[in-house]
Amino acid sequence: MAFESLSEKFQTIFRNLRSEGRLTEEDVRRAMKEVKMALLEADVNFKVVRQFVKTVEERAIGEDVMSGLNPGQMVVKIVHEELIRLLGETESKPNLKPRNEITVFMMCGLQGAGKTTMAAKLAAYYMKENRKPLLAALDVYRPAAVKQLMINGEKVGAPVFSIPDCNDVVRIAREAYAFAEKNGQNLLILDTAGRLHVDEEMMDELVRVKEAIPVDSIFLTVDAMTGQDAVNVADAFQKEIGITGVILTKLDGDTRGGASLSIRSVTGVPILFSGTGEKLTDLEVFHPDRMASRILGMGDVLTLIEKAEQELDASNAKAMEEKMRKGKFDYNDYLDQLSSIRKMGGVSSLLGMLPGMGIGNAKALKGVDTEASEAQLRKVEVMISSMTPYERSHPDEMNISRKIRISKGSGIPLQDIHRIVKQFEESRKMMKQMTASFGKKHGRGFRFPF
Repeated sequence: MAFESLSEKFQTIFRNLRSEGRLTEEDVRRAMKEVKMALLEADVNFKVVRQFVKTVEERAIGEDVMSGLNPGQMVVKIVHEELIRLLGETESKPNLKPRNEITVFMMCGLQGAGKTTMAAKLAAYYMKENRKPLLAALDVYRPAAVKQLMINGEKVGAPVFSIPDCNDVVRIAREAYAFAEKNGQNLLILDTAGRLHVDEEMMDELVRVKEAIPVDSIFLTVDAMTGQDAVNVADAFQKEIGITGVILTKLDGDTRGGASLSIRSVTGVPILFSGTGEKLTDLEVFHPDRMASRILGMGDVLTLIEKAEQELDASNAKAMEEKMRKGKFDYNDYLDQLSSIRKMGGVSSLLGMLPGMGIGNAKALKGVDTEASEAQLRKVEVMISSMTPYERSHPDEMNISRKIRISKGSGIPLQDIHRIVKQFEESRKMMKQMTASFGKKHGRGFRFPF
């Protein structure tokens, strides 16, 4: 996952700071040197790193902090605040015109950054916001680009406009706008062509499209895995055509993540969305505060709850919450929750949002990640499917003879049946405790997704 190495190093640095009790200026400076190295290794822009470390160090050595009861935690707090500032402080969203007018988004970026897929993801996202998107195929150079857009458009239920055998992108843009106007589409998303590198021809084409129709927002799609190169690309596009927002793709990949921490500072342009997976629904609004918390291992419970609310029916969630509170959670419910986990990105993704189980906590997540694999989820589903309806709804009556019969019927070794049943029992206890404690703290129940 993105930031895994950086997050792990941060947590080690701050764990050492907390163990010091009261800190000296030398302790802070030594920690900041380690922070500096961690950021540089994550491919964060060196100018950004230098200013970040300087600001944190000046604040951390301040008299109020050094005389605090827990200066180690105060340093973490300062780093957290400065990370939020670095990432943009508050979330940014594209400006949309009233629904009786057409809002135009122009997608741009280098070839291979995921621009075409992101166009379809945006269409799916805004359909949930009751917009009527039209995807326009302006990538007339890359083989199968139009077909790819059409396939993705069909998957999300958004129409795609194209002109076969036409290489005039300005004409396609104009006619797409006219088509949207005629057919009641109020969001036009232009999927433009990318190149292997920034060049004059590409920029000129984007400028001509921008002049031909009223483009409201220009989104640069950048591959987070390219690190510092992503920042250089963003800076070039900003200077040449003036982008209004950045969308990061492959933020779920094995990347150093430095692009996210540099782009805002270098370009002054906000990060709007992040692609968090290959599915056309894997798109998240970029929240600087939540991302900073995840980097520091503080979790991201708000995003976790939002994902649960999107995937779980409100009435079913309320009934599930009541079952959890009373300890009546059974195997039928367990099966439903496993399905929800898949929809929400998998167990490792969800655990990464829990405090103390952040993306840098590799040791804690290593075993869980194995247990939470698709193969493991399928094994649990097969086991439950091999139970009788009575056994599914009466988990407390699971005995050795039933386990042996289920093992034979499912083809799953008995030792695995024992383990899965034990995991179920532990999950049921945990859910009951968390539902009760979260409800007391916040005055309401917590619809925990698994």
